[in-house]
Amino acid sequence: MTPVTGHMIAVVGSSPGVGKSTLCRAIARRAAESGATVDHFEEADILSRPSFRPVAEEFADGTGSVRPATLVESTRDYVARSRAAGVDVLVTDALLPFIPSLVAWGHDESVIATVLADLEEAVRPTRVTVVYLRDDPDTALRRAVEREGPDWEDWYVTKLGDSPGTRSVKDLSSAAEHLRREEELTVRLLAGTDWHVLSVDVGRRDAARTEQYVRENLPDL
Repeated sequence: MTPVTGHMIAVVGSSPGVGKSTLCRAIARRAAESGATVDHFEEADILSRPSFRPVAEEFADGTGSVRPATLVESTRDYVARSRAAGVDVLVTDALLPFIPSLVAWGHDESVIATVLADLEEAVRPTRVTVVYLRDDPDTALRRAVEREGPDWEDWYVTKLGDSPGTRSVKDLSSAAEHLRREEELTVRLLAGTDWHVLSVDVGRRDAARTEQYVRENLPDL
């Protein structure tokens, strides 16, 4: 891999259990081995990174949501800090473009499309590749429960059911139906951006084959 200054590789998925974190670790490791300066932004980092302190504070203020403008400005600050630090490759796990959170908080498609347009401006001139891992949600959710245990299932269903935009979720079956609709929305919205989108069907690939496919199809990796 030839280091490319300012390339954000945003790994997102159509469901929990599709292997986002595993792929992020592999991409970050490979980029670092090639000599690039890498920042691996793990999913939990949004609660501790300085740039996203406003996001964590808003989320914890009792509303359980964050204003879209706060997401945009925190992302802008994160990218600017990374650029100033000389980071070549930013690998983010379930960060940009925030569609599942925006849906859960009750925003409609037109608002989310506006947020994505604002995010596009916020990250310029950093190049963005969105790696979208896709799998049948019933299969992926079962995999997540097997990995995390039954307590995770209760937590996940309750989290969605308590959010304004996902109150229809009552069990894993309705969660899977919600995720199917969200996937359709995500594909439609990403197609309207100028980001490079690499869609990966993980249902036919294990982690090693997923990584291989991404290496073969991701620019500069």
